[in-house]
Amino acid sequence: MCGRYAATKDPAALIDEFAAVDLTEGRIRTDHNVAPTKDVPTVVQRHPRDADGAVLEDEPTVRSLRMMRWGLVPFWAKDPGVGSKMINTRTETAKEKPSFKKAVASRRCLVPADGWYEWRRDGKEKQPFYMTGPGDGSLAFAGIWETWRPKDDRDADPLITFSVLTTDSVGRLTDIHHRMPLLMPREKWDTWLDPDLPDVTELLVPPAVDLVDTIELRPVSSLVNNVRNNGPQLLDRVEPAADSALFELPNS
Repeated sequence: MCGRYAATKDPAALIDEFAAVDLTEGRIRTDHNVAPTKDVPTVVQRHPRDADGAVLEDEPTVRSLRMMRWGLVPFWAKDPGVGSKMINTRTETAKEKPSFKKAVASRRCLVPADGWYEWRRDGKEKQPFYMTGPGDGSLAFAGIWETWRPKDDRDADPLITFSVLTTDSVGRLTDIHHRMPLLMPREKWDTWLDPDLPDVTELLVPPAVDLVDTIELRPVSSLVNNVRNNGPQLLDRVEPAADSALFELPNS
């Protein structure tokens, strides 16, 4: 699963990396402990609209960086509070479930992240780990998004929300948790974001082991357990105690 991650890049870096225009209106904030219900930057690709809001399907698509709230709220939901229960979407069932299938077909996004947190459990004990890629490049989580408005006020500002797709863990990540975010490699970004491509079945699979092998599995402080804690210290490596089995990783 994915329930916490870090996103610290400034808008200029994200715009350059994802070749997108900035529509975040200055709302991006450095966050070392992104939690559900927060507004964070995402990447989408859409056809432009005319002055009346109609989609100009004959016009080329535009890739943009936009703020969305983490926790998918389906357009038909009565209460936006349901989003807190839909922070993740399983790739295995996303195409069939009513809450997700339309979004998978036409409303896909990328969620830029420096890395994500996961907790390795051993009985009642748990140790947080931070998974991050090599170099300064972002990890791109595959996501889906929705637009919601209250039924009694269709003129209200829309609430734009997203969910991170998850899949079976592969490689060394299986020693931390049995699920992981669906990582989208750079060479597949164009395909994933294409709003005119309704069938992306071939992308709804666990990432290649070669990609996962580049990820660092870093034990970190339990400070990350509290969503109120934030700052670069959350990413610092915490050296394992000599007798702690929670830190023993294959090939670490």
